[in-house]
Amino acid sequence: MKRFIAWLAALLAIVVLPGCGYNQFQQLDEQVKAAWSEVLNQYQRRADLVPNLVATVKGEANFEQETLTKVIEARSRATSIQATPALINDPAAFQKFQAAQGELTGALSRLMVVAEAYPNLKANQAFQDLRVQLEGTENRITVARNRYIQAVAQYNVLARQFPTNLTAKMFGYEPKPNFTVQNEAQISVPPSVSFDKPAAPAPASAASR
Repeated sequence: MKRFIAWLAALLAIVVLPGCGYNQFQQLDEQVKAAWSEVLNQYQRRADLVPNLVATVKGEANFEQETLTKVIEARSRATSIQATPALINDPAAFQKFQAAQGELTGALSRLMVVAEAYPNLKANQAFQDLRVQLEGTENRITVARNRYIQAVAQYNVLARQFPTNLTAKMFGYEPKPNFTVQNEAQISVPPSVSFDKPAAPAPASAASR
């Protein structure tokens, strides 16, 4: 009983003492959750664009099937991961999610590069509209990721520094995983296509080989 009273007294002291950080943890935790929700919204927006983009590109004769297949497979892997709020508290699951989204970014970038060799696609209004939507979504993903990175950085500083780290340990506020710097520059660059210089179509003999 005495131990329980002592523990309760210590708990109350931490909550009421200035600088314990309890209220800050509440605030920053909510900020991280809100920032994460926006990241997921933008990733979902991109995933929703992919089927229409693939369907439009499929209409182009002799388009690289391998490129399309990689986009389809990458989208499937990215959307198969259940991105629950708990994901941001699981470093391994978060890393897996990040890798899957990065793979989809790379596959879409490759698709856009390959599309430059097909003048009919570049003249296709539906493809151009989807390209613009995709680029806009990639930009919004970058903004949302940056906001999430900043929110997590603030939270993690509070969780690790003294004396708020004591509050973190008592209430289970563990540091959260963040987007890594590995391939960050490549992942964050939106896929783009320049329509300034038309590309020459591939020779018929090359297509038949």
